Amino acid sequence: MSLAGKVVIVTGASSGIGAATAEAFAKQGSKVVLVGRNEANLKATEAACKAANSKAKLLSIIADVTVDAERIVNSAIEKFGQLDVLVNNAGVDGKGSILDVGVEQFDRIFNTNVRAVFLLTKYAAPHLVKTQGNIVNISSVTGLRSFANGSVYCTSKAAVDQFTRCIALDLAPMNVRVNAVNPGVVVTDIHKRLGMSEEQYAKFLEHSKSTHALGRVGDAKEVADAIIFLSSDKSSFITGANLPIDGGRQLMCPR
Repeated sequence: MSLAGKVVIVTGASSGIGAATAEAFAKQGSKVVLVGRNEANLKATEAACKAANSKAKLLSIIADVTVDAERIVNSAIEKFGQLDVLVNNAGVDGKGSILDVGVEQFDRIFNTNVRAVFLLTKYAAPHLVKTQGNIVNISSVTGLRSFANGSVYCTSKAAVDQFTRCIALDLAPMNVRVNAVNPGVVVTDIHKRLGMSEEQYAKFLEHSKSTHALGRVGDAKEVADAIIFLSSDKSSFITGANLPIDGGRQLMCPR
């Protein structure tokens, strides 16, 4: 897949899609920069990468993407000397009607989901131009469809989708590709972090079978496989794309 020896930054690598993506790149022989806030979880991802490829070259960075974007990119360059792929995966969610949601929640979600993506892209872009590398942004089906009680998160992901398309045009003359994936419901811990109990989460996953055309929820590895594809030369003529990985969720309409 042309990724052996490539230097890849994966934000939000301490769990879920980010962890699965880091492991997938390690398996491909890439040099992986793991970025996350939870040190214990990041070490677990590091161990999984080593299990996938005992010769994997890794750099773990404990960082908050909202304040450490420049340090993250600089650390990757200092360690490996170049940058080939940026995976903007770190993100936060939040629920609430417009009647209830606060400005603090809006700022928290947009700072992580949009502003940090802008900053990481800005600092990484000059290095990606040198290597003719690429960017993959992790968006969501919520960027493509509208959901009640999720206005801030949905809007943040719609912003990521439009940012992806605009930056794809900015960087296309330098042969740097920029794409996004839009997962549906995928088994991760993001909903539990929002306060769902084990029982509530189990019910949510069961209900989600009916909201996805394929009749099931997704696995983080399925998203990681698509990210690997978009990062590789196998997708060399794809830029500015939003790839739904959602079992047909964006096609569904309640009746």
